[in-house]
Amino acid sequence: MKKISVLLFTSLLLIQCKTTTKPTPDIGLIADKAIVVSARVEASKIGIEILKKGGNAFDAMAATQLALAVAYPFAGNLGGGGFMVYRKNNGEIGALDFREKAPIAASRDMYLDESGNVIEGKSTLGIMAVGVPGSVAGVFETHKKFGSLPIEDIIKPVIELAKKGVQVTKKQARTIKKYQPLFLEANKDSILFSKQWQENDSIKYPALAQTLERILKNGYDEFYKGETAKRLVNFIQDNGGIITMEDLAKYEAKWRKPITFNYDDLKIISMSPPSSGGICLAQILNGIEPYDLKKFGHNQTKYIQVITEAERRAYADRSHFLGDADFVHVPTDSLISKAYTKHRMDNFSFSKPTKSSELTHGNIELIESDETTHYSIVDAFGNAVSVTTTLNGAFGSKVYCEDLGFFLNNEMDDFSSKPGTPNMFGLIGAKANEIVPQKRMLSSMTPTIVEKNGNLWMVVGTPGGSTIITSVLQTILNVHEFDFGMQDAINQSRFHHQWLPDDIKMEPNGFDEKVKKELKDIGYILDETNSPVIGKVEGILVLPNKKLEGGADHRGDDTAVGY
Repeated sequence: MKKISVLLFTSLLLIQCKTTTKPTPDIGLIADKAIVVSARVEASKIGIEILKKGGNAFDAMAATQLALAVAYPFAGNLGGGGFMVYRKNNGEIGALDFREKAPIAASRDMYLDESGNVIEGKSTLGIMAVGVPGSVAGVFETHKKFGSLPIEDIIKPVIELAKKGVQVTKKQARTIKKYQPLFLEANKDSILFSKQWQENDSIKYPALAQTLERILKNGYDEFYKGETAKRLVNFIQDNGGIITMEDLAKYEAKWRKPITFNYDDLKIISMSPPSSGGICLAQILNGIEPYDLKKFGHNQTKYIQVITEAERRAYADRSHFLGDADFVHVPTDSLISKAYTKHRMDNFSFSKPTKSSELTHGNIELIESDETTHYSIVDAFGNAVSVTTTLNGAFGSKVYCEDLGFFLNNEMDDFSSKPGTPNMFGLIGAKANEIVPQKRMLSSMTPTIVEKNGNLWMVVGTPGGSTIITSVLQTILNVHEFDFGMQDAINQSRFHHQWLPDDIKMEPNGFDEKVKKELKDIGYILDETNSPVIGKVEGILVLPNKKLEGGADHRGDDTAVGY
């Protein structure tokens, strides 16, 4: 009897140990001084070499941005745009908007037919989808204000990379093959990416190297007023586009005031309009702040419920209120106030979902790319930058300027072509985001920096179209609420709700079957079919010992490099 009792006790102890032991955490790159995390190792390495030379995070931003145009043409670009949020080592914060703009010849109904219906594909595929690019302006504006190294030191390694070539990864080979039919449709002739590229092949970019050499020699004006500008405009117009030399000459990157707000003991610094990222992130976090998320449990039923309902309300408001603040009034202070969000969450109940069809925007008195890319940088001086950049869709408009060596964006799709009609990411737009010449289109990009106790704590961001905001949100919560490290936080399965369509998108095989059944029983619709990847997060966490942990998303070829 005693022997049986001992065996029973031992068995119970083993079972208990098995059920309570946490899996070994996946720790990211640990570095003493500096880290660059980006979508490709080649870009991260170039950024780190700039920092090793004594450059700062802003020098590394310029180099990494250009290097991604070579190493990651899927989303890295000269022909697109983006946003940067920064925090200097003295606590100064700011943001740069180098988002694309609508051409002067653009008009509100340019994507509608005679019956007022959206012409399928016109805002996503081909030359009419292209907005005026801002990435080169973003590089030079950042370097002019904060750079410490000569621009030659920044651009020369990128030129060398373009000449030497970049090795094709397994994922890249698969992606190029997937989009080749659209390359044929969007371009008059075969392009560099028409070839059947295989894993381990090396793609050289001689035309892009020459473009970068002209930019190195002639600076900012080369892309917006010089020989490159002329070649670009001729190419666009020969293909039936509407961008002119005047469009390029008038383009300017703009310094913006970032969105800042508090969540528990954190201060969060994120992007302001024309990005919806900062405002939506604030609304969601305000909505869930009163709840004990740790008690609910990570990715458990109530946790998913409360976040889903906060997301639902934030995205409904996004649709109605948000656009380019240079053209429309955005009630930022009201939208990010805790009182407003509390009121928006008043009708939330754990017993049943709020139906999106019955939920509209909130009442306020008025006086976006799936295939984007992100990089995070912290330098040895303690400066941090968080940058999200994009062509919008994968390879943008699919139009490739062979002469200049880069793809052009399809960012015009991020405008509301017609109120109430979803864009390529299913996001519904309204008048605030209608097409107007020289206006910047609304974005979901959410480059974010987080302070804790007044000190730099986290740099984070991701691609993912409409899922960008929710991916950044869950990464922050994974670290703050559940004590994951940076890499572990990024590795966790993610979910997403955006008001319409009214379903919770989930990464397949990433959630407990019991949790999924409970959500369905309550009345939620789950969609695991169209969400194989939600975001590809790049993050840096300042550890208690002041070392840095860089987390790179395994969902892509993303890589952290540091020293």
